[in-house]
Amino acid sequence: MPQVLISEVGPRDGLQAIARTMPTPHKHAWIASLAGAGLREIEVCSFVPPKLLPQMADAAEVVAHAKTISGLMVTVLVPNLKGAQAAFASGVDKITIPFSASEAHSLSNVRKTHSQMLKEVSDILALRQSDYPRIAVEASLSTAFGCSIAGNVPEALVVALAEKLVAIGVDEVGLADTTGYANPGQVRRLFDQVRAQVGERCASAHMHNTRGLGLANAFAAYEAGIRIFDSSMGGIGGCPFAPGASGNVVTEDLVFMFESMGVSTGVDLEKLFAAREVFAKGLPNEPTYGMVPTAGLPKGFVPAEGLSAQ
Repeated sequence: MPQVLISEVGPRDGLQAIARTMPTPHKHAWIASLAGAGLREIEVCSFVPPKLLPQMADAAEVVAHAKTISGLMVTVLVPNLKGAQAAFASGVDKITIPFSASEAHSLSNVRKTHSQMLKEVSDILALRQSDYPRIAVEASLSTAFGCSIAGNVPEALVVALAEKLVAIGVDEVGLADTTGYANPGQVRRLFDQVRAQVGERCASAHMHNTRGLGLANAFAAYEAGIRIFDSSMGGIGGCPFAPGASGNVVTEDLVFMFESMGVSTGVDLEKLFAAREVFAKGLPNEPTYGMVPTAGLPKGFVPAEGLSAQ
């Protein structure tokens, strides 16, 4: 049984940051290859206006195909009630709502203040409660560790927002290092503070490797009790509304880190490497990143389940 859940966000967070659009059949094949490698939760798209993100214009079709994959938790990102309505109707298993801890980033990203976003989340939760009770709702507190627009984001504000979101009924709150500002000490401290107030409802970490600390920050979150980690195959993606926010944590490197520690992810690294080739067919010559895919697995490497069986 896997001890951590790796939530693959490449098909959404990754593809939305690439100017070219991956053809829909290639998206289907790529998502299937990721699931075939053992990834049990994949953020397959976002429900946003196609004029803003034409890369996501086929969202409903992508969800429909992903739902045919047995055992896969199909998740999507929605910025507002209209997006949630479309996502709910498509039959997703979970939606993630980005909620910027930095109000300046919120205004840039979704053109809403904190008060307006809390109202938007409340409306989404009301719709979920009345018509789609089986669908999970997560709020991701983006820019929780700093903002490239506003700079410092007070930790007390992040804690207060997490409390408010849990109070109005979200199932889960995640903390996201949208701009790559976090350091391991800060990550451990902030997760400890938030979990002290909302407990296990604070369940996930979304780290960027912009300044080379992505894996260290993920490990700090793990030490703070987090067991759900967002990452992107090949490290593709970032936030188009946060300057300099490139560099999602590379799924392959994150999986290797945990597996080499003896922490099972349920992901087969060799199959994950093969999924990179499927991605490359959909977007030829698109840069991908990662240390482990380049260096290869160490001689004699045994994955966590093999370690635990000895």
